[in-house]
Amino acid sequence: MYFSGGAELLFDKKKKHDVNLPAKETPWTIKDLLPWMKDNMLKERPELFIQGETVRPGILVLINDADWELMGELDYSIQNKDKIVFISTLHGG
Repeated sequence: MYFSGGAELLFDKKKKHDVNLPAKETPWTIKDLLPWMKDNMLKERPELFIQGETVRPGILVLINDADWELMGELDYSIQNKDKIVFISTLHGG
């Protein structure tokens, strides 16, 4: 999992995280992943990353270098070795 554009500042200031999700009976989806990230990875200011059940507007999500909108967004079933990237387009001024 990768973070850039400032999103990494919310995740321990690290751009790359190797993540092993716990086993569960149904496949992991992005909808499952986001609250797990909030509880297990997010270090500060969750309101800058999560809004409701999804990412906040201004956060681009790429799955294997493709826009998540093409992949089913929250319903995408995560596969082993997927490259998931979160890029913040929000900048202070």
